[in-house]
Amino acid sequence: MYDRALKLIRQYHRLSQAELADALNLSRSFVSELEKSGGKKPSIDVLERYASYFKIPISSLLLFAERSGSSDFREGSRIFAADKVLKMLEWLEETTRDEVHRG
Repeated sequence: MYDRALKLIRQYHRLSQAELADALNLSRSFVSELEKSGGKKPSIDVLERYASYFKIPISSLLLFAERSGSSDFREGSRIFAADKVLKMLEWLEETTRDEVHRG
């Protein structure tokens, strides 16, 4: 889920992958890999860079950490809630993009 969350944060701030990569002192290809489904998982250092740059608590980003195969109800609930938040943000991004193109 990190891939979706990091991409949405970047898109919300209207940054290209190259612009964000420069701001975070990362390569553009690395940012691309972070945003790709099944791509690279961010380290704590990278998450701290995102949190600092976008002025959000790192705990907000850690919400999207995935642990597949967990049978813990609380863990499953957290993953379910994080997925719902991402779907809502993706819908808002799509709606906003459509309005800009129409307007």
